[in-house]
Amino acid sequence: MLFNKLQVLSAIGETGMVPVFYHHDAEVAKNVVKACYQGGVRVFEFTNRGDFAQEVFAELVKFAKTECPELILGIGSVVDAPTAALYIQLGANFVVGPLFNPEVAKVCNRRLVPYTPGCGSVSEIGFAQEAGCDLCKIFPASNVGGPSFVKNVKGPMPWTMMIVTGGVEPTRENLDAWVKSGVFAVGMGSNLFPSDVIKAQNWQAITDKTQEALAYIQEARNR
Repeated sequence: MLFNKLQVLSAIGETGMVPVFYHHDAEVAKNVVKACYQGGVRVFEFTNRGDFAQEVFAELVKFAKTECPELILGIGSVVDAPTAALYIQLGANFVVGPLFNPEVAKVCNRRLVPYTPGCGSVSEIGFAQEAGCDLCKIFPASNVGGPSFVKNVKGPMPWTMMIVTGGVEPTRENLDAWVKSGVFAVGMGSNLFPSDVIKAQNWQAITDKTQEALAYIQEARNR
């Protein structure tokens, strides 16, 4: 683990965007990570979504250490404590899940690794905060109410830090709505990495799209 908890949360907040990606081919994953890094990304979530995903992740950690020294690499789609422990051992600097599991929180807290669980209600956010989760993932964000959900949660719970995934697009209009709602950051997957772009190995297109999205986020924050 190269980065501590405060560094991870600070980097997520400063850049405002975390790409979310999985591919079974380690070489493809490396190229995508490098393309995002060159576009300004400093926090990247690889998802635990396929057979031997842990082997790809282990290669990514070693690759990023030399090729992308400022990149904070974490693991997503974690639903149980053993899986969280495995990836922390492999070098994950943060753990993300589609749901909230208190047992995962215990494992992460023991190592001071940020755990960002998926929450779809105010109560889930509250339970996650009680368990020491500084940053909650609103998922699936567009289905649970979109930007208005974030804004309404911040009313009675202004201390709440939220990252949204699901329904986030790299467009000025979409990112402006999320930023204005009060999100801490956004998570973005397939909209940053269209399948045809991956197939064509057009890594420059990913760098360009990343730069564009980050610029929209900063523009919205400055308004």
